[in-house]
Amino acid sequence: MDLGLKGKVALVTGTGSQIGFGKAIALTLAREGCDVICNDIDIEGAEQTAAEVKALGHKAIAIKADVTKSTEVNEMVKTALKQFGRIDILVNNAGHAFARGPFAEQKEEDWDKDINLNLKGVMICAKAVLPNMLERKSGKIVNISSGAAKRGGPFVEAYGAAKSAVGGFTKSLALAIASQGINVNCIAPAIAVTNFIGGKLTPGVQQMINEIPQKRATTPQDVANMVAFLASDVSAHVTGQMFSVDGGSTT
Repeated sequence: MDLGLKGKVALVTGTGSQIGFGKAIALTLAREGCDVICNDIDIEGAEQTAAEVKALGHKAIAIKADVTKSTEVNEMVKTALKQFGRIDILVNNAGHAFARGPFAEQKEEDWDKDINLNLKGVMICAKAVLPNMLERKSGKIVNISSGAAKRGGPFVEAYGAAKSAVGGFTKSLALAIASQGINVNCIAPAIAVTNFIGGKLTPGVQQMINEIPQKRATTPQDVANMVAFLASDVSAHVTGQMFSVDGGSTT
């Protein structure tokens, strides 16, 4: 099936980790024909991902920008538009959990970090790319939420709350701009062995994986495949939805 992504330009945040969702998303979109702007605060990692996109025969640049800072994001989008002329696809992938451990012991400043990165960062990036999309009446925004938004989870209450809010933001923004040719959706993955959990298959992580009906962790490629579908023309009539990519963990 031709996804209709050839010649499209995608901005993917959080591409620095070499075992994370962002890199897999960037490379999958490139294989489908996209040029890619690779973002991360880890510029060396983003540059490595961009180099692999180029090796697939597509244009790519790496841009260092903190998605929680609108000035940096606006400058990133300005640079991307100057080089590529447009942004067809935005994938809000950058995320992390700062407030961990028993809720009573979590720090308020760590809650602020969770909300700023996982929720406000999504809003800032969407707001930055929307003018170009609205002008052309075309665009796809895919936000990465989390299974924690649907099923909860101890010790990451702030992360779960922020990712749940991403689902609400996705729905509201999608409805606001649905008539203008722009689709907005989000994805809720299950546990994955990425840098989010230190990249290690610990006994605790294995226990969580054992609770997944398919008995395996979500892989970056699982998420990237769903991103490609939602970024494509094939999903033109799909907007405002949260899709679980979690091996049957949630309904």
